[in-house]
Amino acid sequence: MRPLSEARLYTFIDTAYLSGRDPALVARQLCDGGSDLIQLRAKNFPADAIRAMAEIVLPVLERAGVPLVINDHWEIARELGVAYCHLGQEDFFDSGLIHASQISTTDGRPLLGLSTHAPEQAARAIAAQPAYIAIGPVYSTATKPTAKPVTLDYVRWASENITIPWFAIGGVNAATLDAVLAAGVRRICVVSDILNAPDIAQACREFKKKVAQASLPVPLPPASVSEPLMELEHQKAPAM
Repeated sequence: MRPLSEARLYTFIDTAYLSGRDPALVARQLCDGGSDLIQLRAKNFPADAIRAMAEIVLPVLERAGVPLVINDHWEIARELGVAYCHLGQEDFFDSGLIHASQISTTDGRPLLGLSTHAPEQAARAIAAQPAYIAIGPVYSTATKPTAKPVTLDYVRWASENITIPWFAIGGVNAATLDAVLAAGVRRICVVSDILNAPDIAQACREFKKKVAQASLPVPLPPASVSEPLMELEHQKAPAM
């Protein structure tokens, strides 16, 4: 599998957009298009149904050398030995978890991905030592209609301050991609624009080609992450 640091395109098998299609077929099309990670997201599905779907798509991804990400259900990710599990802030921290190692088996799987919506959440997430974090939703998105957009301001902050791999998510599509890349994004998550495309594989190729044309940012020294976050914490601290 390609190192996460080299990943550009993160795609989804999202049951909200399958429209009756075979998940294994969609998985193969996403792989054929060059997806670097593929997340299985089945909101409001019972755990047994998610496990069964994961067992269907996992062999397809393994043959293509593409890691599977399980959304929300880290127990299923552990049981199946998949590469990654993605959790929201509340799914991780509100469950009493504080470090990525708490969801991993002895072989280190699954690695953790965490959603973040503000610099303060990024600080908390980075301290948990995930493999990557997600920045978003950048724009309003039908995938999460109640989520408030973080706007390009948070994206710009992330591009200047975060050194671990991070992906922009939420409303990233053909119409917004140029603005997202201009803000410093070099790794993207795309859901509806790919799953609703007439040719899923070709849609993946087009997104990946455009992102690849933007060079990855030069890594910043470690202090570049901690200093702005320490400043934020200092601003929030009550006066003595």
